[in-house]
Amino acid sequence: MTSVKRRRIYLMRHGSVTYFDAAGKPHLPESVPLNEQGRAQATAAGSVFANENIRFDRAIVSGLPRTVETAACVLAETGQQITVEQWPELVEIKGGKLASIVDSDLREAFIGAFEGVVPEHKQFLGGESIGQLMDRIHPCIDRLRADPSWDTVLLVLHGGVNRAVLSYALTGQRLFLGNLAQTAGCINALDVGEAANDWVVRLVNYSPPSPLQGESRSTTMEALLDQYKIFRGL
Repeated sequence: MTSVKRRRIYLMRHGSVTYFDAAGKPHLPESVPLNEQGRAQATAAGSVFANENIRFDRAIVSGLPRTVETAACVLAETGQQITVEQWPELVEIKGGKLASIVDSDLREAFIGAFEGVVPEHKQFLGGESIGQLMDRIHPCIDRLRADPSWDTVLLVLHGGVNRAVLSYALTGQRLFLGNLAQTAGCINALDVGEAANDWVVRLVNYSPPSPLQGESRSTTMEALLDQYKIFRGL
């Protein structure tokens, strides 16, 4: 019998939200709630945990409404009544002002931060850089791992943040792998040991409503770019 002792992190992306209206006008990203599809995705994820009799010692969200609501749906399905902790350092990578981005730079602004191994200077929507994102995400994960009080934790975060966590786990380095897809409402499973480099990535981007994800070949940011182009008349 192995003497290795590892703990489990279930890392989710929040369920689907509506970032742009039918005319392509952006909603305030800090306040958008889950849409109907997002609630269904979160409930489906909760059912997966319930069916496997998974019990969480802690549940942590970024504090943005879409993460809070997703966690609430998951915990409702599992029947657990635990305090959901809000860690604001784990909010999504912050964009700048869309209006300040010229048409010719839109694709790079939307998608450049999620292509291949992304350099630290690369900015998301003219705002926060990948390096700045890692500056706040890595210490949070280190802090969580240093706390011995939990065995199984639920993290409900964001597409960019999840990529930072998964990249850290996969490489053990300060790298950002932008092309790690994170479907809305998806589940990742990571095990952590006592050593800093003891990560085991068990599951990535499992989407309970669509396990084989056959309905789309586009990324989230590609879809959002297409929606915003309507507003610009492009």
